[in-house]
Amino acid sequence: MEFCKRFNAATQEQQGKLLPVIVSVYKDKSFDFVIKTPPAALQLLEAAKLKGGSASPNRVKVGSVTWDQIKAIADDKMVDLNAFSSEAAMKMVAGTARSMGITVSGDAPWA
Repeated sequence: MEFCKRFNAATQEQQGKLLPVIVSVYKDKSFDFVIKTPPAALQLLEAAKLKGGSASPNRVKVGSVTWDQIKAIADDKMVDLNAFSSEAAMKMVAGTARSMGITVSGDAPWA
């Protein structure tokens, strides 16, 4: 019951979102938990206003996002990604978008 209360208090402003959590339970029945940011795929679906990705992403494109939206998602996910720069994080998020059948419109900021 204590976990539920602490978790709900910590995630009150993110209600309704899917949040990955790492829970550590110790022998004395105490616990710690770390709340991660929502998955990039879910953030991309939200940005593109879609219900799901494409069944065949290299043939059927289902939506589009802009590089500004990719940058916002990459900045949000930066703490959870293994990227050292914002550009690398943006490339990772853009790759996730491509694998979901979502196109990224416009020119890449680093090109």
